[in-house]
Amino acid sequence: MKAKFLLIIVVLSTLIMTACGQKEIENAIDWPVKDFTATNQDNKSFGLKDLKGKVWISDFIFTSCADVCPPMTANLTKLQKMVKDEGLKNIELVSFSVDPTVDKPEVMTRYAEQFQVDFKNWTFLTGYSQAYIENFALKNFKALVKKPQEGNQVIHGTSLYLVDQEGHIRKTYDGYKNVPFDEIIHDMKALQ
Repeated sequence: MKAKFLLIIVVLSTLIMTACGQKEIENAIDWPVKDFTATNQDNKSFGLKDLKGKVWISDFIFTSCADVCPPMTANLTKLQKMVKDEGLKNIELVSFSVDPTVDKPEVMTRYAEQFQVDFKNWTFLTGYSQAYIENFALKNFKALVKKPQEGNQVIHGTSLYLVDQEGHIRKTYDGYKNVPFDEIIHDMKALQ
């Protein structure tokens, strides 16, 4: 009887300690990303299938952006370094252009090089129509993208999106001013 009681205590203690150590994503969401095909900075086809099995962070930017895109890209550059420093594997960063007629692959490459981007795990996407990216962003990321008739600036959000290995958006974060870097790293680890 005493041995049985001791065994129950050991099992319960182990379960409690294991549960306390679990990593969870707080306020997680589950928005599936529909399949897509785009062109990367190397002028090669790239789609959702290329991200299968990887955790990824995405954002929406454009290279002639006058205000929020440069800081967002700088923030992702910092995140990319943190991912490397943490030794995290199978993490990708994906930046969708919201101005695809201007942002040709070579333009995206030049833009990224200004931020010393490591292209090993960061892809810049273009090669679709303006109507496509506006619809894709809204339907999949619940993000507004709109290119007005006048001027060269595109209206878009400043969120970062954490996507799991199955292509489901699990969380959004501010990608512009108050980027929660440590929280993003924690959530990436929780998905691995």
